[in-house]
Amino acid sequence: MSHVNARLTVLGRALLIERVIGGHRPVAHVAKELGVSRQCAHRWVRRFRAEGPQGLLDRSSRPRSSPSRTSPERERLVLDSRNHLRAGPTRIAAATGVPARTVSRVLARHQIPPLSWCDPLTGQLIRASRATTNRYERERPGELVHIDVKKLGRIPDGGGWRGDPEQSRRNHTTPSAHVGFDYVHAVIDDHSRLAYAEIHNDEKGNTAAGVLLRAAAFFAASGIPRIERVLSDNAFAYRKSTAFKQAVANLGAEQRFIKPHCPWTNGKVERLNRTLQTEWAYRQIFTNNTERAAALAPWLNYYNTERIHTGIGATPLSRVSPTS
Repeated sequence: MSHVNARLTVLGRALLIERVIGGHRPVAHVAKELGVSRQCAHRWVRRFRAEGPQGLLDRSSRPRSSPSRTSPERERLVLDSRNHLRAGPTRIAAATGVPARTVSRVLARHQIPPLSWCDPLTGQLIRASRATTNRYERERPGELVHIDVKKLGRIPDGGGWRGDPEQSRRNHTTPSAHVGFDYVHAVIDDHSRLAYAEIHNDEKGNTAAGVLLRAAAFFAASGIPRIERVLSDNAFAYRKSTAFKQAVANLGAEQRFIKPHCPWTNGKVERLNRTLQTEWAYRQIFTNNTERAAALAPWLNYYNTERIHTGIGATPLSRVSPTS
């Protein structure tokens, strides 16, 4: 995983060095291609000339000294007070004289769990965290893709209750037509966050298999020639479907499943599902289901090519090809 504050990945830095030193091209030109400043590009070139390939690796951005940091003695006082009082930052601040916000930072720095996660009698941790121990990211595009299905209620003609607030009142007195559901099949690359999605009438294995193959074709056209692993939840369409298993085999990929009842393990596609809802499905009032479906492809193009992904600080397509 690249450094959180770094504009370029290690691959991007190596590409910069190859074009500047190997290709004898001006630093300013290469910097513009890769979307970084000339100062940033010159810094990586200087590091490479001074240290070789080791100079391109990530370094800690922690300062050499932190004069204003809370002293170890005061930190120990805060931790001892937490164990003794089993209280929050406000009461600990009153007992120790350390500001409450400083108490909060000290507790977070030492990974002290919230009081609600602990036994009120003993203070011991009794609640499991709903997150993986380490945040991970694959090193290269195509190494792992996540796949999932999001179920959305279809929009009746007229826009439903969002487009016609009086509809809910009428539904109490007159029968309402059953409009059913759309199943949004989504696939996202772990490293680049490049996304692909389709709307279908079901979530069967044959449908999921077709989506995966078409997603692989889309990824290949975008610069990801091969998918190595496919991660999904334990839905019947993924675990039991012969068609889906064959689709994974046709790609030469390995199929993997998340731990049961741990959807956060498949968090990147789960987060994509949430983004799909907030920025596409419920972003505006659609007058019918066809109108919403037609808006998906333009939104996906915007997501992949223009929208800055906060998790990577760039657009997904730029991570596939730094010059995009």
